[in-house]
Amino acid sequence: MTPFEALADPNRRRILDVLRDGERPAGDLVAALGISQPGVSKHLKLLREAGLVSVRPDGQRRVYRLEPRGLADLDAWLSPYRRFWAGRLARLDEHLEREQ
Repeated sequence: MTPFEALADPNRRRILDVLRDGERPAGDLVAALGISQPGVSKHLKLLREAGLVSVRPDGQRRVYRLEPRGLADLDAWLSPYRRFWAGRLARLDEHLEREQ
């Protein structure tokens, strides 16, 4: 699964949002998302396959965290689009200032 395919699902995006604050055990993700443990496990597996999260054992628990490299790849892909929008917004700002 590619990172973009993984991000297509809103529950997987919500998992990434929760993990933005730091590592979390799978049980915390179940509570935070309000979906079943098997559902969270399925989403975590797909996020791991896409390289967006990693897991480490901690006793009986499995702790998940964001994977910087996978996110960096997404950021690199988005970079030209940010420049595109930054240029357009700058021109809009200039236009609005001239109109005032």
